[in-house]
Amino acid sequence: MPAISSPSSPLLPIRFRSRRRPTSTLTPVRSVYRHEAPAATGGNFFPGAIGANRADWQSSCAILAGKVAISQQQQNGSQDDASSAGDGELLSSEVINGRKAPPCSSTTLDLVPIGDNRNGGLLPRSLTIADLSPAPMHGSDLRVAYQGVPGAYSEAAAGKAYPGCEAIPCDQFEVAFQAVELWIADRAVLPVENSLGGSIHRNYDLLLRHRLHIVGEVQLPVHHCLLALPGVQPEYLTRVISHPQALAQCELTLTKMGLNVVREAVDDTAGAAEFVAANGLRDTAAIASNRAAALYGLQVLADGIQDDSSNVTRFVMLAREPIIPRTDRPFKTSIVFAHDREGTSVLFKVLSAFAFRDISLTKIESRPHRGRPIRVVDDANLGGTAKHFEYLFYVDFEASMADVKAQNALAEIQEFTSFLRVLGSYPMDMTPWHGGGQHNGNGSASSTGSSPSISPRAGRGY
Repeated sequence: MPAISSPSSPLLPIRFRSRRRPTSTLTPVRSVYRHEAPAATGGNFFPGAIGANRADWQSSCAILAGKVAISQQQQNGSQDDASSAGDGELLSSEVINGRKAPPCSSTTLDLVPIGDNRNGGLLPRSLTIADLSPAPMHGSDLRVAYQGVPGAYSEAAAGKAYPGCEAIPCDQFEVAFQAVELWIADRAVLPVENSLGGSIHRNYDLLLRHRLHIVGEVQLPVHHCLLALPGVQPEYLTRVISHPQALAQCELTLTKMGLNVVREAVDDTAGAAEFVAANGLRDTAAIASNRAAALYGLQVLADGIQDDSSNVTRFVMLAREPIIPRTDRPFKTSIVFAHDREGTSVLFKVLSAFAFRDISLTKIESRPHRGRPIRVVDDANLGGTAKHFEYLFYVDFEASMADVKAQNALAEIQEFTSFLRVLGSYPMDMTPWHGGGQHNGNGSASSTGSSPSISPRAGRGY
């Protein structure tokens, strides 16, 4: 069979063998793979082909191999006796790549166009530039992960941080971190501290474990309510469930109300309200928001039961990429560092680096160094060894990383610390809030006073 070639491209020899080995030498088949085809053939090497690509090149090779097998089998078939006539008919039938083709196949060089299988076939959809484009900063297209279920305070914080966003509930804090890392969500809004309950240590540990960046903060006034099923009276309650932080923030008020109840901790406040409603628990109340009462059909037994009217939770906004720090508005920077030297003077030097430059610290938090929680030091004065706990220190200070003072302070701190990482430099939340405000589920508040009130009717809420 004559070889198919192009004068401007190198020849690629490919040899094919049929099932029955002939006595003569196999005819070499040469095929060509080019990026451009002559215009006379419609842009293709073969009439009717779909184009010059590797898939077409492989298809043409398979068809040529089948024609070679047919010609060789026809030569050998003339030498067979009448008993092999049936085999001769089989060998002379349509064969592709040495095998019998289906009745609908063709042995011509015209290639059948391959259908588009990306939307309903076997091939997956290819990534486009839209899949890799940066996420929007604001708007309804932004996906924000939070811990809890709908009605949680974290959902309200996400709505305050990114109005009109698509809030994605997560059952754990770490799931929210992973949702952003795996591009399931664009941002995460997670609590880090409360004015009454203190720091949420779990999220401080996760900030170090994951490589997300703090890009903002939002402070949300927390307004707790005592929720129960419609018709339930407070004196018949035997149990109150909520998040541990919420139980701690309402401990004194529950005692003053004279409720003889057992406090039980659950994962989140809105989840407690959902649990009461889903299981029909008439002896159990939940501490949650007004929005949770409206979502799950509960009545508000007591409104504003937090021990202090100035109950505010600070949330941080996390993203895969940091933002560019600026100096035209108040900024805050969060860092974490560790030291491996003896004595307590290292922490004093760190604080002095900020004090010398008149940089205000807003928070300092210590957490155990999980990689090396205990350091053993030989002490000759004690006649033995001393064991010291190792800590990581989280510090927030009021300055932007674009400020020269902050840069010099960190450069000095880096000299006597073994580990230093900037978690983020981000704008401070300067929005006003009212301490005794009533939470409406969107992050805003309205003044109602600090003392709890018993609701005379069911279904009240926002």
